[in-house]
Amino acid sequence: MRLLFLVDARSPIAASWIRYFVAHGYDVHVASSHLCPPQAIEGAKLYQLPIAFGGVSRSHKGSNAAGSGGGFVGALRRLDRVTKGRLRSWAAPIDLLPHVPRLRRLCNAVAPDLVHAMRIPYEGIMASLAVRHRPLLISCWGNDFTLFTATAPDRLLVRHAMLRADALHCDCIKDVRLARRWGFDSRKPSVVLPGAGGVDQSLFHPGKPHLNGYGLDLPADARVIINPRGMRLYVRNDSFFRSIPMVIREEPAAFFICPGMQGEPYAEKTVRELGIHSRVKLLPQMSRENLAELFRLAQISISPSTHDGTPNTLLEAMASGCLPVAGDVESVREWIEPGSNGLLCDPNSAESIASALIKALHDANLRRYATDCNVKMISERAGYDKVMRHAATFYRNLIEQNRVHSERQ
Repeated sequence: MRLLFLVDARSPIAASWIRYFVAHGYDVHVASSHLCPPQAIEGAKLYQLPIAFGGVSRSHKGSNAAGSGGGFVGALRRLDRVTKGRLRSWAAPIDLLPHVPRLRRLCNAVAPDLVHAMRIPYEGIMASLAVRHRPLLISCWGNDFTLFTATAPDRLLVRHAMLRADALHCDCIKDVRLARRWGFDSRKPSVVLPGAGGVDQSLFHPGKPHLNGYGLDLPADARVIINPRGMRLYVRNDSFFRSIPMVIREEPAAFFICPGMQGEPYAEKTVRELGIHSRVKLLPQMSRENLAELFRLAQISISPSTHDGTPNTLLEAMASGCLPVAGDVESVREWIEPGSNGLLCDPNSAESIASALIKALHDANLRRYATDCNVKMISERAGYDKVMRHAATFYRNLIEQNRVHSERQ
């Protein structure tokens, strides 16, 4: 089976999914929508195809696409995250059009049995414009139908993508319903599976952490809370940081670790202004291995998001024995029953976040029950091998359906 993926090949979520097919002997081709290292996904044939200002990402030695730091690209790269996001939502669709012929030529040259575009903006949109006479599977990750449909150009292109898609992969049930509102034919096949292909429970599991470095010399009685979401437009880290003094007043041993926030100006500034630097550690981006150790170090994981599908870090935290505290959004309720295996909060309210975290810290029985419940749930619903076997079967069925349909025409 020959597969062509259109993805951001820098993404660990995409890499986790694709590596299964490489490991199982599929002929795997990857067109990366952002500049990436030549060996970003070992064993796959990689093509650099930066779209929607994917060349704004920092260039990598050995990449065969341009992405200089000067001129417009350099200026765009230097913008702050919010301004860059707003500008990209209007300008990126225009940047897709020149690349349509390139992707079409690549698709014709590779001649894949299946094209899988892993998320709608802008890989799925690009594929919907370029891919012809091949079955097209589009993935929706989390907030593609909510946060990324704020502008008229994006709404038009999302609808086009859903009308063109032959099949749909979502990471939550909610998005299957939303996809149909955006034009996806309910008679076409769809599947709901975690975006990264599930959780590797040989890596994410409860136990004693083994951490080296990062200056995490914590007191023996530290009650550790981890925020693994980093700086994202749809995560209310402002509410999260403002909740910390309230939590510390009730539980002085509380300690907060924040991967992916080291060097982020807003996070650094807010921690200083709130005077919480002695109880908060901002960490750099983590490898999956180190993130797993941090989850084992923590008792509680917090995800204060306002838009979401099924966050991979939520599943990984649950598999590792953290009690999940998350923003009360529909997709998260597919995994968390409040007061049973986790807690939900209003992500817009620092008081609501603090209240949930304090309850999580004080309720040892809830934490113990949630650990047992969640480890079992992840094994049954989100174990990596089980999820990816399901995905491979879905691919084969989709390809066979396309073959039969083509023979009848």
